[in-house]
Amino acid sequence: MPKSLPNLSVTFLDRELPSPLVLASGIWGTTVSLLERAAAEGCGAVTAKSCGPEPRAGHVNPSCIDWGGGLLNAIGLANPGVDEEVGLLREAKARLQPRGVAVIASIFAGTAAEFGDVARRVADAQPDFIEVNISCPNVEDSFGEPFAASADASAAVTGYVKQAVAGRAIPVIVKLAPNVPSVGRIAQAAVHAGADALCAINTMPGLVIDPISGQPVLANRSGGISGPALKPIALKAVYDTRKACPHTPIIGTGGVSNGQDAVEMLMAGATVVGVGSAIYQRGPDAIRLIRAELQQWMAEQNIARIADLQDRAHSEPLYATSPSTPPAPSAA
Repeated sequence: MPKSLPNLSVTFLDRELPSPLVLASGIWGTTVSLLERAAAEGCGAVTAKSCGPEPRAGHVNPSCIDWGGGLLNAIGLANPGVDEEVGLLREAKARLQPRGVAVIASIFAGTAAEFGDVARRVADAQPDFIEVNISCPNVEDSFGEPFAASADASAAVTGYVKQAVAGRAIPVIVKLAPNVPSVGRIAQAAVHAGADALCAINTMPGLVIDPISGQPVLANRSGGISGPALKPIALKAVYDTRKACPHTPIIGTGGVSNGQDAVEMLMAGATVVGVGSAIYQRGPDAIRLIRAELQQWMAEQNIARIADLQDRAHSEPLYATSPSTPPAPSAA
């Protein structure tokens, strides 16, 4: 009798998901049909595109390029506004609930109080979770410094959102930024303010210049780096966030392009794993391929459950020595 395949189901915020893969907000989050496709390809949860208080056109083209190590984008939070997004989320939940796939709404705003207002309005769609995007790196001209750059600001936004959805039984996920002195300290501030889970991380600010014209390639000049170049940064952020908040669920996002990347993210401390730019790099089958690669890797390593992968990087390494006993020098 053939050996059974590893079980990919995972518990996230007391919800059992059929897979640890989560569609990240962005590339496929703009229509119900794409969210449904991500679920069919193997996601356990899907995140809609971030929505704000009013419709927003975003930045003009060129707004996204493949620079060789991943993507650089400055979409500028283009969205139809929260009122229209509510309809999309309602339809997505109706279609995906029978699959056991969770729907995550993503919100942004210009002030802490406004975040609360958007959360209250999006809660009418009854999404399974609300992700609070306090960390978008390419809209500073519009909104100023991201809230994720400050522990106090992160806590303030979290507090307003939690108050807005009180009594609605919708857990709140706060999305962190990579370009801060201590992601762990900001994670702790959000958790102390009521965040039920964290997402680490958003894109990293970057710039690409065309050597012929001497000008930045993107119309917005700078943008957010995603894809393979972001993975080591994301792994470190997830690792630090897990150390700082050992009991808080984490969506580990950034540079996950294949099954082994997903394994590393889980080992770093992620509860579930976000997938975004891989859809651009590997095509529309990326989620299915990553899921299959993850399951195959687990089978080859005789690992039966996702829980057996999680947090492995936080266990004592085989080569560990006592802090008071430095490693012996090698022979000359």
